[in-house]
Amino acid sequence: MSMMSIRAATPRDREAIRLVEEHAFGQQAEAGLVDALVSGGDAVVELVAEEDGQVVGHILFSRLFVQNGGNSFPAVALAPLAVEPSFHGTGIGGALVREAHIRLKDAGEVLAVVLGDPAYYGRFGYSHARAEKFESEFQGEALQALAWGEAPETGKLVYASAFGTALAA
Repeated sequence: MSMMSIRAATPRDREAIRLVEEHAFGQQAEAGLVDALVSGGDAVVELVAEEDGQVVGHILFSRLFVQNGGNSFPAVALAPLAVEPSFHGTGIGGALVREAHIRLKDAGEVLAVVLGDPAYYGRFGYSHARAEKFESEFQGEALQALAWGEAPETGKLVYASAFGTALAA
């Protein structure tokens, strides 16, 4: 019987993470985004899931700011979450999200934003209702937020520069 484990990503995981991202999304854009976020110093929490010593899942939360007037409030953006296709439906993605949330809360983070499937991310407490008042180029039903404490409900979401670079590519 194999055991899945979750741990912080390390520099030696970079190639394995790249492969998981490419397999999960069927393209290289997300893998490039991960590389740019990590090399740019924007990663806040980055975890991998291992099964029998092989990286089969990956999650990254990067720094995001909510700008409101002259204030800038730190938050995090979940992007991306990837699981090897042969492991879909095994709970690895959910385990990564839950473990990352524990680490984020322990680090004092109080607001996370994700752009993704509302049915999936809603299971973890994300909602569009919490994000609908934010100004964002990604505004729509897929933009969701989750707050663990006092956090702004309005303002402009300013993502790490790697998001603009990745989207332009």
